[in-house]
Amino acid sequence: MSPDEIAHARVKESFDRQGMLRHLGVELLQAKVGLVELRLPYSDKVTQQQGGYHGGAMGSLADVAAGYAGLTVAPAGSEVSTVEYKINFLAAFQGGHLHAIGKVVRAGKRIIVTTAEVTHQAPDGQVRDCALMQQTLATVTKTY
Repeated sequence: MSPDEIAHARVKESFDRQGMLRHLGVELLQAKVGLVELRLPYSDKVTQQQGGYHGGAMGSLADVAAGYAGLTVAPAGSEVSTVEYKINFLAAFQGGHLHAIGKVVRAGKRIIVTTAEVTHQAPDGQVRDCALMQQTLATVTKTY
């Protein structure tokens, strides 16, 4: 298998174990070394009181996309755990879906720095910036 195929299989194995992602309807679009793309369709599971995407759903999507990007470069036999992230919410949206791209900025042996960009695609196809996040991950022992 190629490095990208190995990265995809590693992410998919972990992704499939996450009950919250299934509950919210998050879809894995792509995983390759240093990059992961996710999609979150609009539903009543991800809204706040005014009907827009909840900041917690947007933050989770960014955290997971960037975290899995980090996992693709983490040492074999390890997982990653978020140490911190800082997110800027740029705009609120309803309908359509959110699209997150997580990327590795720098990977060390114990600390990995990543970023995620979240965009909104409206039902008419218009794409607009939604959120921008920077994250620090720590490598941890895989326990499953």
